[in-house]
Amino acid sequence: MTATTPTADVAVIIVSFNTRDDTVACVDSVLAHREDLDVQVVVVDNGSVDGSPEALRRAHPEIDVIEAGENLGFARAVNLGVHHAHAEYVLLLNPDAVMLPESLPRMIAFARSHPQYRVFGGRTLREDRTLEPSSCWGAPTLWSLTMFATMLSTVFKHSPIFDPESLGRWPRDTVREVPIVTGCLMLVARTDFLALGGMDEEIFLYGEDAEFSARAAAHGMSLVVVPEATIIHTVGGSTASGGSKGSMVLAGKVTYLDKVWTPRRAAIGKFLLLTGVAARALLEKSLRRPHRPWSTVWQRRNDWRAGYPHAEAALFGRQIATSHS
Repeated sequence: MTATTPTADVAVIIVSFNTRDDTVACVDSVLAHREDLDVQVVVVDNGSVDGSPEALRRAHPEIDVIEAGENLGFARAVNLGVHHAHAEYVLLLNPDAVMLPESLPRMIAFARSHPQYRVFGGRTLREDRTLEPSSCWGAPTLWSLTMFATMLSTVFKHSPIFDPESLGRWPRDTVREVPIVTGCLMLVARTDFLALGGMDEEIFLYGEDAEFSARAAAHGMSLVVVPEATIIHTVGGSTASGGSKGSMVLAGKVTYLDKVWTPRRAAIGKFLLLTGVAARALLEKSLRRPHRPWSTVWQRRNDWRAGYPHAEAALFGRQIATSHS
């Protein structure tokens, strides 16, 4: 990726995968609420078979639709989209999100008026307008993983002590620095995105935004939540659920530890993750639950415990792809 002279205020990068109607609605909301901003919309379609590219071009012929021809995963698709961007900022936005009025202009205005921050998140809500807290997280620590291993993070959910990665019960309604901004709504100057090397393309799905956040922080870039930037977000609209999704998430967590932590600390962290999964699988079995997602995650531990790139082939049946940046 190379820098280009910006001709737009913000390029909204949307990665779609068989989310035709959601993606069209997402683009509708961005364009309807851009106000005076010059907005470029770039949709990278990861080999959808539901007619997404055609529907997007019919609904919005002015946007850029890039057909990858295959499922590149999130990081590679984002980097491909940013490569085609020509804006001051890039905004990563999930296809199952709807941008609320005034959110995008206020987010850009905040970024321009607060240069001490470099990566910006927002506030995500469910369809019923209750808080959906996944717009940001606390960073994993040995303490937080110990709480996961002992199941105290589940028993005392949202506790700032026993479930610190949840950031407690903070409703994301105040400006606050955070360790991790998630990729469902992430704004960054394109020059900063390029300076950091973009998203790590070795991470196929889940964890790439956490690793990017850690890398940004390591380069002295502060991350912040802008509560006036609000979206309605249907979590996981284009991915599997239950044990399959759990295995994908764990693969991302393992890869994060390998890339961000020291080898010895990462080994301890991975042991704690395995312990936590085993404890939950055992509980499901003892309670004779008909639906046992954690048991599936435990059974597939050899697919995710090594992280990426191994997990890309094991969980997604894909050979390691070459860079598309």
